[in-house]
Amino acid sequence: MGKNKLMRFAQMETFTNVIQPDLDEVLNKDYPLKGNWNSSFFKNNNPIVLELGCGKGEYTVGLSRKYPEKNFIGIDIKGARIWRGAKTALEDKLTNVGFLRTRIEHICSFFAPGEVSEIWITFPDPQMKKIRAKKRLTSSRFLPRYRQFLKKDGIIHLKTDNSLLYEYSHSLCEYNNLNILKSTNDLYKTESDENLLSIQTFYESQFLAQGIPIKYLRFTLHDGIINEPPDTDNK
Repeated sequence: MGKNKLMRFAQMETFTNVIQPDLDEVLNKDYPLKGNWNSSFFKNNNPIVLELGCGKGEYTVGLSRKYPEKNFIGIDIKGARIWRGAKTALEDKLTNVGFLRTRIEHICSFFAPGEVSEIWITFPDPQMKKIRAKKRLTSSRFLPRYRQFLKKDGIIHLKTDNSLLYEYSHSLCEYNNLNILKSTNDLYKTESDENLLSIQTFYESQFLAQGIPIKYLRFTLHDGIINEPPDTDNK
């Protein structure tokens, strides 16, 4: 492991805005912050918004600046990536943003029913191989987990450069009669809402510079069973 990574991991241990539980603290059990993020971590009653697979936390931090009336938690398993966003948030004294280092598979160990208002999934791995379709963060494997802690009518946002992932996610929503609030396969061409356009990650800027359109999907869940579309294996 490089010196920079070792330095970052050491610094992360001192960051007050980062939670890094051991596996045995969350495997088949609830983490102490579950149901207590507002009272114990943020010390307010503002709505909680998650970014899943947050990487360096650019979007999480950007959202926290834009919406000081909300609380934001960036979630990723890569500590060396989270370090950047967490350090920026501390340096800029952003008190409405935190980071959680864990696998998305364990997310239900951290949040109680109705504790989260929104979820952002920004430029996730599209999992191109057929056998990995259920590893997509918008798959029927993960959506029921999000439903366990999302408020009723809580919103899920997907932002991606990948056409396959966008089409797959849109098809899954349609197949399961989920409520699609907005969808576009070229966000910057069809959308004028600055709330959607004003925050860009480094990679998003690169995609746009290369002429790659950004896709966006916003939807809510229901209480029924969520199944994979029948053509999932072809995507």
